[in-house]
Order: sequence, then structure tokens, then C-alpha cells
Amino acid sequence: MSESYPQLKTECQNELIDIVSYWSKNTVDADHGGFLGQIDHFNVPVPKANKGIILNTRILWSFSAASNHFNTQVYKAICDRAYHYLKAFFNDLTSKGVYWELDYLGNPINKRKQVYAQAFAIYALSEYYTFSKDEAAKNWAIELFDLIEKHAKCEQTGYLDAFNDDWTPIEDMRLSEKDMNAEKTMNTHLHIMEAYTSLLKIYDNENLKASLKSLVNIFQNKFLNSNNHYDLFFDKNWNLLSNTISYGHDIETAWLVIEATKALNNDELLNEVKTTALKVANTFLNEAIDAEGGVINEKNLSTNHTDTDRHWWPQVEALVGLKYAYSINEDEKYNDNAIKIWEFTKKHIIDHNHGEWHFRVDKNGKPYTKEDKVSMWKAPYHTTRAFIILNED
Repeated sequence: MSESYPQLKTECQNELIDIVSYWSKNTVDADHGGFLGQIDHFNVPVPKANKGIILNTRILWSFSAASNHFNTQVYKAICDRAYHYLKAFFNDLTSKGVYWELDYLGNPINKRKQVYAQAFAIYALSEYYTFSKDEAAKNWAIELFDLIEKHAKCEQTGYLDAFNDDWTPIEDMRLSEKDMNAEKTMNTHLHIMEAYTSLLKIYDNENLKASLKSLVNIFQNKFLNSNNHYDLFFDKNWNLLSNTISYGHDIETAWLVIEATKALNNDELLNEVKTTALKVANTFLNEAIDAEGGVINEKNLSTNHTDTDRHWWPQVEALVGLKYAYSINEDEKYNDNAIKIWEFTKKHIIDHNHGEWHFRVDKNGKPYTKEDKVSMWKAPYHTTRAFIILNED
């Protein structure tokens, strides 16, 4: 192993402590409960910002996971705060499931049932249960699993993306304005799979195992294409709707599919997905990393346009994906590239002036100052998860 790799692990462990410290010190909403919905690039809270389910579930998961990783009660108050806020304000007591968005006072303003959000709630509640042993959290996670299976599972395999608040069909299924309006998306399936993997650790259930195995097969047979990328958007009948490569999602998916398969204890399938992961990782190395070590964002194969911005989260997903690749095939190119990406991240992505990380920088490493430090989509989840995994044996 490269002599520099142990230093990377140590620095990532220290960065994990810094990330968790930032979020514990800066994001608690002392006036209105829960956590602030938005903090700008310069670390200034945005008054009366709405509160999104993705941010709040990711906070719960991150602090619970950090508590489990460090075996500490230091973050217990924040874990409990995040859990109780979810339960009191995001929980739909009428139609079940979790709301998409609240105002700053905790009133629901978007009650739609995004399946991606239900999955993140399962993921967060499962980790919180591991920390707290609160049976109510476990039971809620199981209830959300049952809801997804009842309402979102599709006859043509896979899961539909979104519903109205009462679980009736909805026309606009998009997670965000940047996304295509598609009935089935790789991103939602990815995080259902991640949530089910986590739930299986605390809930030994045959239906859950069957659904998780089905998800692994969907990634192998539907999302994965012949060029070692994962296609992103499909209609209900699995007709492909887009021709875009998301490099961060490619490398993230490669290792998450391995983790899902490990949970199934299926050696034959595990060998298959490991072979896939190596192909994806090798393609990623050939296409996604610039000369300085930054991971580029996307490429549209229809227009041949490449989005050369470097977002924060693909950098750390690359570190994890390359660690998994090295564990399968001990080729030093995986560690060497991980070190290169980490050096780029330290230089350009970490905000050494205001704390936390820049949302994204351009091809010259210049940060976009209109992007937030904390928002619906800017949370401590990717970094916390990556740094925990990087410090596991």
C-alpha cells in the first residue's frame, strides 16, 4: 500500500471530527426547534428558511453514525433532537410517511411523498435505533418499509419515484428542478437499496431480503449499461429517458451495491457485483478525474457537453469507491488516485475560512459563493459516511 495512504486515513478521521463539530455548533435552531434550514456560503443563517426532509434525515443519520463509530454519547442530545423533530413535525399521522418540506416554524408546506425521502427516513431511523435502542424508531422504520412496498413497488419491477400526500399518483415526480421528470430513477433506487441494507441489520425479515436482492439485480440488469456507467432516468416500463453520465453516482453506486449484496450473504452474487465494481471504478479513473485530481460532475452524451464543476460529494464518494476497488484488486492505482483526489479536496473544496466544505468549485478551483453551506441538499451525510468507512479496517 502507498506510504501516503495511512496519512489520508488519519486526515479523514480528523476531518470527520471537524465536520461533526461544525454541524453541532452552527445548525441547531434554538428559536424554532430542530435545525436551521439554510446557512449561506459565508456561514450566515438565512432567516425563516424552510426545513427539508433530506437535510433533517441526513443530520439524524450522520450524528447517529458518528456516535456509533466513536462509541460515544457526546452527540446524544443532537441525535435525540433530530429524531424527535422528525417525529413531531415531518411525520404524516394521517396518510403515513414523511413530508417533503416544512416552513421554519415546522408547518408542512409540501406534503408530497417522495420515495427517496421515505428511504432516507428508514436509513436514519435504522442508524438511530442502533445508537439509542429506541424501539419506536425501529418500528417507524419498518412502517416506512411497508409503505414503500405497498405503494411504490411496480409490477414491472422497481419502484415509482413519487406520490401525492395521500399516496395517489402524481404527475411531477422530480426530486429537484435539476432532475428529469421520470417515473423511475437510479438515484431513488440507490437510496432505497441503501436504506434496506441498513434496515436488514436490525430487522431480519424475508420480504425485506427479497426486495433487497431484487434491487441488486435491478442495478446489475437495468441501470448498469455496457459502458460501465449507471443510467439515470427511465419511464415506468424501463425505457431509457436520458443519456447523461453522473460520475459521482457511478462510483457511489459501485460500492453501495457491494454492501447490499454482503447483507444478503450471497457469495455468487457478491462475486458478480465485485466484478462490476472494478469495471465501473476503472472507467471512472479513465473519464472522471482531471489532471489536478478533481472529480468532474457530469457528461451529456447526446450533446457531448461536460459539466466540469467539482461538487463536494463526488470527491468523497470517489475515496470510498476506490477503497472498495483496492480491496478487490490490490492495484496501487486506486490508492494513488484516492490520494490525488484528497489533495485536491483539501486545497479547493474544504473551506478553510468559513468552515465546512464548498458546495462546488469551477474547473479552476474557484468556489461558487452563491451556493450554501447548509440547505435541503447540503448536509453532513456524504462526508460523515465516507470518513467513517475510510477508517474501518
